[in-house]
Amino acid sequence: MNRSIAFLLLGLALGVSPVLNAADAPVAPAASLPGQSLYHLQVTLTDQHGTSVPWASLRGRPQLVSMFYGNCHLMCPLIIESAKAVQKQLPADQRTRLDVDMLTLDPVRDTPAALAEIAQRHRAPDEWRFLRPAEGDVRALANLLDVRYRFRDDGSINHTSVLVLLDAEGRVRARSEVQGVAADPEMVAAISAVLDGR
Repeated sequence: MNRSIAFLLLGLALGVSPVLNAADAPVAPAASLPGQSLYHLQVTLTDQHGTSVPWASLRGRPQLVSMFYGNCHLMCPLIIESAKAVQKQLPADQRTRLDVDMLTLDPVRDTPAALAEIAQRHRAPDEWRFLRPAEGDVRALANLLDVRYRFRDDGSINHTSVLVLLDAEGRVRARSEVQGVAADPEMVAAISAVLDGR
């Protein structure tokens, strides 16, 4: 369990509302979500169409989530292709019940228009969401997803390359380190189990 989730659980056990970022983002009432849900953090993102998407609104369907940035030319394209490969390994009936969300680490440069161009360039399925957090919310979301990152002087970003599976309640059910475009069989199996209610 990562430190952010442990902090969240400790706060809930003590009956206080833990804050997960320096911007003092509000936290959803504990009774409405399981304790380990990442949707306790209340932030709003913007998708590639310019539509506001509250983070907690992803609740209700399993999500395959990752973090990337548009000016990355090595690992981030692999993350996108790996997510596509995982999705293709699922039977058609399961494929339609899994949402895929790519969250940018670089909201200054990755505007909705830039995200739309990235989605088109990578031929991402239309239903995928490319999401832009507010600049002050990136760190909180990265902490929740256990994605480490740092900006380099040349504008590139060193970051964890990982796919994270959230169940319908926002609990982390599996993680897969991205090392290439091939689908991770363990992640495919984990997604199938979540979609089948196991």
